[in-house]
Amino acid sequence: MANDNLQVLNALDVAKTQCYHFTAIIIAGMGFFTDAYDLFCISLVTKLLGRIYYHVDGSEKPGSLPPNVSAAVNGVAFCGTLAGQLFFGWLGDKLGRKKVYGMTLMMMVIASVASGLSLGHTSGSVITTLCFFRFWLGFGIGGDYPLSATIMSEYSNKKTRGAFIAAVFAMQGFGILAGGVFAIIISAAFQSWFSSPSYEVDPIGSTIPQADFLWRIILMVGALPAALTYYWRMKMPETARYTALVAKDAKQAASDMAKVLQCEISAEPQKVERIAKKSFGLFSSEFLKRHGLHLLGTTSTWFLLDIAFYSQNLFQKDIFSAVGWIPSAKTMNAVEEVYRIARAQTIIALCSTVPGYWFTVALIDRLGRFKIQMMGFFMMTVLMFALAIPYEHWSHPDHRIGFVVLYSLTFFFANFGPNATTFVVPAEIFPARFRSTCHGMSAASGKLGAIVGAFGFLYLAQNKDKAKADAGYPAGIGVKNSLLVLGVVNVLGLLFTFLVPESKGKSLEEMSGENEDDTEETEAEQQAAGYTRTVPV
Repeated sequence: MANDNLQVLNALDVAKTQCYHFTAIIIAGMGFFTDAYDLFCISLVTKLLGRIYYHVDGSEKPGSLPPNVSAAVNGVAFCGTLAGQLFFGWLGDKLGRKKVYGMTLMMMVIASVASGLSLGHTSGSVITTLCFFRFWLGFGIGGDYPLSATIMSEYSNKKTRGAFIAAVFAMQGFGILAGGVFAIIISAAFQSWFSSPSYEVDPIGSTIPQADFLWRIILMVGALPAALTYYWRMKMPETARYTALVAKDAKQAASDMAKVLQCEISAEPQKVERIAKKSFGLFSSEFLKRHGLHLLGTTSTWFLLDIAFYSQNLFQKDIFSAVGWIPSAKTMNAVEEVYRIARAQTIIALCSTVPGYWFTVALIDRLGRFKIQMMGFFMMTVLMFALAIPYEHWSHPDHRIGFVVLYSLTFFFANFGPNATTFVVPAEIFPARFRSTCHGMSAASGKLGAIVGAFGFLYLAQNKDKAKADAGYPAGIGVKNSLLVLGVVNVLGLLFTFLVPESKGKSLEEMSGENEDDTEETEAEQQAAGYTRTVPV
């Protein structure tokens, strides 16, 4: 019968929400917790690294990382993530989700600890080893994107699949909060234990020797949550969709899911063989015809979203200073600056970033992926233009609170919008044998956009007057014009969303076409074997 799915897959599609769903969310989400913790915490300690390793005697301002060093420290993890998404996405389809899942987690744990143990006391040795370990940290994090999304999608039921996948991604919000809260606590403790004057009072004494331990501790603690979930990752059975549709082991798939769902499930090896006969390659004309536009849609929207999303971080330091959350660097000591930055970024995360994630979790299976992504891109476009066009108005000290509100709303609608849906959709619309690979390709496209957004716009947003640009940077097009460009980027994201199909309420096999046309193919096989049906005259 057409669209006659395997019993084991039907059982997963119609299963009620159970304990194993929430267990899978926590186990899969810990990778994203670590990802967000790391990306958040490096922005907390870069100022401290500048004070410790790039101090200039006689300077009016504390030491800071040179532009090329700052780009390397912040960007090398992005490069590792991009490579990891492609490699582990492909490997997850070749070896299985479970076999590769443990590799990515252990790589994150080891690299997180090693980042904090970066060798040496000179700027060159510390930064070089830090960048080396952060690349491999990013490589492990990159693998977690396609594997976590694919595993969660293949374990979920049709009714709440979007919410479950989005909940895994939303663990990033808790990672951001945990990073900020821990940095606040540990920096407050260091201030209490080791008092020091501000930079303008004593440039040398303002950076205590113990500060070199502070940034290392902050980076290393991110490994703990991931390490604690390693055992449970290894205990998870391989997903039924991989076992049945890719490994073609119907009996093992039925056995694994019977234990999970606590019910009897038939193996149906004949159906598995029939589905396997319809396979085609990733770079085949058949894949291009069926899923080519879908892949273009998922890669392009994620690329455009991350350009806009990561470029927004450029304006944080100006906003925090304008509203008085972070005073002038020379009026603080090194540890106090870490405390102030952590507090400010935690407030932004708590008020806009985290709520946006959970709005998506609550509504994605009601509104659908398409509507949420369209709404998010539309609102981000409106907000970017609202910030850019009257930029001179917002730059006045009396109007900065309004700027902060609009700025926070862009983060809210990014997370209650394309930042979540671009992660969810690629895990739902491609065949099981390519699902992890295609998600990895889509995610890697996003990380390429993040590199463009975080570093391309770092140069682009500089003042048009080179004399007013940040030290070491050439003249750019200014913040106002950069915001206008980002508004156009969001418009493009909205348009490319039309290439992405709606998957709400549909099984993974309906979306991928893996169980269609069974009747026609069965009849064709029967006719080829000589079993022709005649009509009496």
